Amino acid sequence: MVNLGCLFPKPQFLLHGFSALIVSTLRHSIEPLQVMELHQKCRNTTYGSDGKISRVPVPDNLVKWEQVWKDYSPPYYTAPGVIGKPWADKEIGEDGFCPKWNSLDQENKVDRRSLMGEYKIVDGYPLNPIGRTGLRGRGILGKWGPNHAADPVVTRWKRNASNDVIKHENSAKPILQFVSIRRKDNRQWAFPGGMVDPGEVVSQTLKREFLEETMNSLEMTPELKSRVESHIQEFFSGGDDVYRGYVDDPRNTDNAWMETVAKNFHDEDGSFVGTLSLNAGDDAVGVSWIDVSSQLHLYASHSMMPKSVAEKLNAHW
Repeated sequence: MVNLGCLFPKPQFLLHGFSALIVSTLRHSIEPLQVMELHQKCRNTTYGSDGKISRVPVPDNLVKWEQVWKDYSPPYYTAPGVIGKPWADKEIGEDGFCPKWNSLDQENKVDRRSLMGEYKIVDGYPLNPIGRTGLRGRGILGKWGPNHAADPVVTRWKRNASNDVIKHENSAKPILQFVSIRRKDNRQWAFPGGMVDPGEVVSQTLKREFLEETMNSLEMTPELKSRVESHIQEFFSGGDDVYRGYVDDPRNTDNAWMETVAKNFHDEDGSFVGTLSLNAGDDAVGVSWIDVSSQLHLYASHSMMPKSVAEKLNAHW
């Protein structure tokens, strides 16, 4: 039986969300640290790793929903691997699915609030707050609307064999390094972040993802995992905000998009994480300390985050 109270037709433009229950530590009342004007990476010509789904090309001047585009009719796509999964939303209009947009959806255990402020709902579907992407539906994201993630930007100073901080020959500023993983799905370097699980505090996500992605904690013995967690507990108890808001992610659609809270955890003397052995987890094929510089090419819009940290710490960029 179709739930008529929640039934809406598929619109000509949508956006989606892959979110999880996030508590008040996200501080949704504050403004994003940086405001993105246009997204680029989610306007690529094809969607997904197999290249079988094509987006409608969206020119810069028609990205914003305020710009009238009467003929805009992008394809609708929600990946088969998403439908029916326990961590994913149901389809809009499906029996029993009445999402509480722009709020903490207690019934579905999803935080549907956006770090970008209130987003619009058109014909029952949430709209990407940045604008058109050339594709409707959820794509490969699990939730309609914002999908909340957390990204730890873990840094240290680059040092020589004598443990002296190395300075760049051109800028004469100290060289900063950060922990990066090479993603298994697209082989691009990225932060060891991930989705915020239902009921999880962002600070917990940051530590959990770092342990899983860079130290393969899922394969550790309980005793070893406990020792490692104790070692870095204090290190991850603080952290400085680097970014919070929309992420220009190639998975985004008109109706589903990624948002993140990125925090910098700086190991000033290299005594906390700087001495730990790195071991890529199951979602990565590599993990390494990478020099921060303007030549960085990272996944999605991750590149802007090391730049912010370098400026804050007066490091080379």
